[in-house]
Amino acid sequence: MKTFELIEEHDYEQIVYCYDKESGLKAIIAIHDTTLGPALGGTRMWNYSSEEEAMRDVLRLARGMTYKNAAAGLNLGGGKAVIIGDPKSDKNEALFRAFGRYVESLNGRYITAEDVGTTEEDMDTIYLETDFVTGTSSGGVGDPSPVTALGIYYGMKAAAEEAFGSNSLHGRTIAVQGVGHVAYNLCKYLHEEGANLIVTDINEEAVNRAVNEFNAQFVDPDSIYGVECDIYSPCALGGTINDQTIEQLKAKVVAGSANNQLAESRHGELLFEKGIVYAPDYVINSGGVINVADELQGYDRERVMKKVESIYTILQKVFQISKEKNISTSVAADHLAEERIQAIRSSNRQFLPNNKHILRGR
Repeated sequence: MKTFELIEEHDYEQIVYCYDKESGLKAIIAIHDTTLGPALGGTRMWNYSSEEEAMRDVLRLARGMTYKNAAAGLNLGGGKAVIIGDPKSDKNEALFRAFGRYVESLNGRYITAEDVGTTEEDMDTIYLETDFVTGTSSGGVGDPSPVTALGIYYGMKAAAEEAFGSNSLHGRTIAVQGVGHVAYNLCKYLHEEGANLIVTDINEEAVNRAVNEFNAQFVDPDSIYGVECDIYSPCALGGTINDQTIEQLKAKVVAGSANNQLAESRHGELLFEKGIVYAPDYVINSGGVINVADELQGYDRERVMKKVESIYTILQKVFQISKEKNISTSVAADHLAEERIQAIRSSNRQFLPNNKHILRGR
């Protein structure tokens, strides 16, 4: 693997290798872009098979956060961190404190948060060494799932308006793949509006809960793609929009909480060609990062709710760009994010010799 070629491919700003022999820390912090502000993105702990796999993952995730934060209208750039190790057996206080010192050494260029394999307790430990961490027990955000789900709900209504001419979900049949914390709350909002739910999950307890509380219909996980429905909502693993599943879809809308829903970028084009309205994942599921980011200015729930509601109008802009340029909504979302970054970058170039604004901290 040629690291600098990977960095150059998508213009990353900085890669930091973190190592502490005593605690066993092996981590990588990737900062993709700080044009809009300090890079915000979670720390993932995963038992990667190789250092190369960890590097590729952190680079992909960091770039994704740049686009997510930009499209959400946040004054934040994109970054991510990965810790190489098994989150079930390799965690210890010294490891997260050592990682916290690495975060602190970046002087606010990177702000971390909870992600796959890390918890609020881990963030509390990191907080012992740096202020540049969100999602701690003292942050006041609580469980972010209902807020993330609310953003999905607003985004789904925007997509429904684009596809059906009305944003009402009453009477619409919605197939929800995966009913974890976020999707459960999403189902609650949908049920309250009078939607008909079809659900699937490998977790039998989660399925039974949705069936009992929301009068949902259960189908086998492999059958969810081809059910008769208005909206397909991928809320589990990524990559469920692929060559095989697109051919099965009967839905007119794809809108869900999962990350990296498109197996490949070309699958966004396939949805567009088939006339299926796709709500780009990093736009519609940005409620979580909006919620966490608000900690940086003193958490205000009313302000967060207003910002989450704006996901509706942001998606309307994406759909408009898609129509005007005759491009897929996934590409249109990228254009929206890139245009905002470029506008600020051009402005900064006239007045700032460097990104001094990113050192403010919180």
